[in-house]
Amino acid sequence: MRQNKGKLVVVSGPSGVGKGTLLKRVFQESGLPLTMSVSATTRLPRPGEIDGVHYHFLKPEEFEKKRLGNAFLECFEVFGKGVWYGTLRQRVEEGLAAGQWVVLEIDVKGAKAVKKQFSEAVLLFIEPKSIDVLKERLQGRGTETDEAMQRRLATALEELQHAGEFEYRIVNDRLDTAVAEFINVLQKSTAGR
Repeated sequence: MRQNKGKLVVVSGPSGVGKGTLLKRVFQESGLPLTMSVSATTRLPRPGEIDGVHYHFLKPEEFEKKRLGNAFLECFEVFGKGVWYGTLRQRVEEGLAAGQWVVLEIDVKGAKAVKKQFSEAVLLFIEPKSIDVLKERLQGRGTETDEAMQRRLATALEELQHAGEFEYRIVNDRLDTAVAEFINVLQKSTAGR
């Protein structure tokens, strides 16, 4: 029974580093039974975002009820503006029990909280080639106010200080190389467990 259990893969890194693009390619090319955990948030959907696909968009009181009921593996207020994000425990546990590799794309604090509960989780930190490249990527999005941009950069600098606490670090400079490194990490974890 234990052999059929899935794996937990936790991916962190600063906003704008390209985690979403990298993960899309890893999902397409790895050949592993990967499934993405959809985080919950209290923020409003951005144009084009779909509830249950991009995030589970919860009203603050609904999120708080779940938080108090221990429904989250991890949850934190992010960017200090009353916006919460969290990983729903039940969906992760169901995926693992079904033999899936559940991928969490969460921040550094969340990754640490998950590792305390799942010591066998594989933790990867995705980092930019440089902070200047990260600034360019964030500015290129065109979705942030100057104030939001400054908050994201400050958070990115703080998160980069914790990169050494992760088992694996991948610099997302050349996408093909980063994808190959990511898949190699997953394959190593298959052989080692």
